[in-house]
Amino acid sequence: MATFWESTYDDGLPTHSTNEQLKTEDACRAVFEEWINPDGSLSRESCASRQRVNDNEPCACRPIPLLTTCLTCARDRSVSFCRTEHAAYLKAGLGSLAAGYVSLDASRPWLTYWISHSLELLGPSHALRGDEADNVVGFLRRCQVPGTGGFAGGAHPGQIAHLAPTYAAINTLVTIGTPAALAAIDRASLRVFLRRMKRPDGSFSMHDDGECDVRGVYTALAVASLTNLLDDELRRGAAEWIASCQTYEGGIGATPGEEAHGGYTFCGLASMVLLDRVELLRVPPLTRWLVERQMGVHGGFQGRTNKLVDGCYSFWQGGAFPLLEAALTRTAELPSGGIASLFSTDGLLDYLFVCCQQSNGGLRDKPGRGCAARSLDPSYLLALELGCPLAPAATRLPLCPLPAAHSLPLTNPKAAPLPTACRPLPARSHPMLPTACRSHPMLL
Repeated sequence: MATFWESTYDDGLPTHSTNEQLKTEDACRAVFEEWINPDGSLSRESCASRQRVNDNEPCACRPIPLLTTCLTCARDRSVSFCRTEHAAYLKAGLGSLAAGYVSLDASRPWLTYWISHSLELLGPSHALRGDEADNVVGFLRRCQVPGTGGFAGGAHPGQIAHLAPTYAAINTLVTIGTPAALAAIDRASLRVFLRRMKRPDGSFSMHDDGECDVRGVYTALAVASLTNLLDDELRRGAAEWIASCQTYEGGIGATPGEEAHGGYTFCGLASMVLLDRVELLRVPPLTRWLVERQMGVHGGFQGRTNKLVDGCYSFWQGGAFPLLEAALTRTAELPSGGIASLFSTDGLLDYLFVCCQQSNGGLRDKPGRGCAARSLDPSYLLALELGCPLAPAATRLPLCPLPAAHSLPLTNPKAAPLPTACRPLPARSHPMLPTACRSHPMLL
C-alpha cells in the first residue's frame, strides 16, 4: 500500500506540471478509496451479472454506482463492467451529439469508427445491425471522394480525401462487414490514392500537399492491409523512415528528431509489424520507454515523459505490448514470464474500470473536473478491456472474424504462435507495478 499511495517527487521545485500531476493523483486516489476493500484489495467482475453475493439478497444500505455491494456492508464487493450503459451511451451518439463535438465536424468518419468499433467489442447483441448499419454505410459512401477511393472528414463535396478519415471509414466498413459495407470500398481508386500519398523517402502525406508523419505511414499500411492492397511499392522505404523517427528515449516521434509520443509509437510499431521489419527498431530502449510510461500511482499510462495519465494512452501504450509480444515471440526473445511480466496488467485494468468508467455509460480519460466521457474514449479503452489478449477471461469477448481478403495480418505466418492463455484474476493488493517492471533484463 505504501508504494501505491506514494506521490510524485518534485525535487522540492514545484512546477505547473507537478502541481497538475498531484491534483490528478489525488483525484484517482479519491476514487480508489471509495472502492478499495477493507483488506486493501480491489476486485473486478464482468458486467454479465450484477447479482449480490448473498443469494441475491437486497441490501438496505445506500447503493454505490458500479459496485455489486455497498460500502457499509461486511460483504465483499467488486467493480462491475457497465456493458449495457456503455452501449446506450454509444448508440445515442449515432443520432446526435452535444454542441461540444462541433470541432469534430471534419472528423465524422472517426465518430462512426469509435462508436461502431466499441459496440462490436461489447458483443453481438450491441453491434450495429440492420438499418443502423445501413445508415452508417450510406453516410460513409457520401464521404468517399469520387475518383480517389479516399474518404473525407465529412460528406463530399466540401472536403478532400485524407488518410485519417480513410482509415476510420475503412475500419468501420470492415467492422460492419456486410456485403453492402465491403462493396462501398472502391479498391481500384483507393490503390491510386494510397500510391499518390507515398513520398520518395518512404513516408506518406496525409492528403494532397499535406503534412507527413508516422500517422500517415500507419494509416496507409493498415488500410492497404485490410483491403488486400499492400504491395512492394507501398512498402518501399517505409520501415527505414519509421526507424529514423525512433528517439534517444526509445519511443517513436511524429517525424525524425521529434519527441517520443505514445500515439506515434503505437503507429510506428504497428507499421513495423505489418511490414515484418521490427528488427530495424532498437527494441530494448523501446521496451524500456513503454514500461516507464505506466504511472505508479494510477496504473494507467501517460502519453509522453512528464505528462499526465490519460485513458487514451492506456490503449496507445498498452496496445503496443501485444505488438511487442509478437515481435519478441518471433525472435525468441520473449521474457519467460511473458509480456505481462514487463508491466502491470492488473494496475492498468484497475485504472480503466475504476477511474475511467462512468456509471451512466461512457469512459473518460481520467477523473477530475472537466473530464467527461467522450466517444473516442470507449473505443480505445474498451479495446483494452475486452479485446486485448492480456485482459481477464471474464471480460474478454471473441471478435467477429473478418473475411479473409480483408484480414489484418499482425504477425508473420511463419512466426511462433502468440500465447493465448489468460491467467485468472483474483482479488489483489497494491502496489500495482511488479518488481519485474524495474529489474527485467529487457530494461537494463
